[in-house]
Amino acid sequence: MLEVKELLNEMEERMEMSVMHLEDTLAKIRAGRANIHILDNVRIDYYGQMSPLNVAANITTPDARTIAIRPFDKAMFKVIEKAIIDSEVGITPENNGEIIRLGIPPLTEERRKQLTKQCNKEGEDAKIAIRNIRRDGVDRLKKAIKDGLSEDVEKDGEEDLQKVHDRYIKKIDELLVAKSKEIMTV
Repeated sequence: MLEVKELLNEMEERMEMSVMHLEDTLAKIRAGRANIHILDNVRIDYYGQMSPLNVAANITTPDARTIAIRPFDKAMFKVIEKAIIDSEVGITPENNGEIIRLGIPPLTEERRKQLTKQCNKEGEDAKIAIRNIRRDGVDRLKKAIKDGLSEDVEKDGEEDLQKVHDRYIKKIDELLVAKSKEIMTV
């Protein structure tokens, strides 16, 4: 027989994973300020193996408009520059022999609005995932009635699942408001 608490914990865990995915996605959206996470998807050929950039270099943000990349090995300068140019970052690196700098250009008003729309779309996708998880949980509760679960326990389980759903939808809304504020701040 279905254990309602286990089901609720499983559904909550899946909802938490959806919110974490949204947080990761939003972190990679450039908001006009230097953010080292925009380099998370850059892969370099590090001694014959495709590796993340942070394996071969120290990445910092000395100020709000600059990302500094200090390779551990001087031989990696060209490889890192080529990987950044070939990536979707869209910023040309500047190399002074010691550090590779990425100057983050200020966002235009139009680009800020596009980024806000992109964030809202990602948020809506996360909300859809949360709703689908809730629907899956409700379906499993309804099927459990046939296996001997009482209708009262099933209704209580649905109410608890709805509360968890509402909490995660609110968390998504809060993330979107914070990211939109960050993007629209000049």
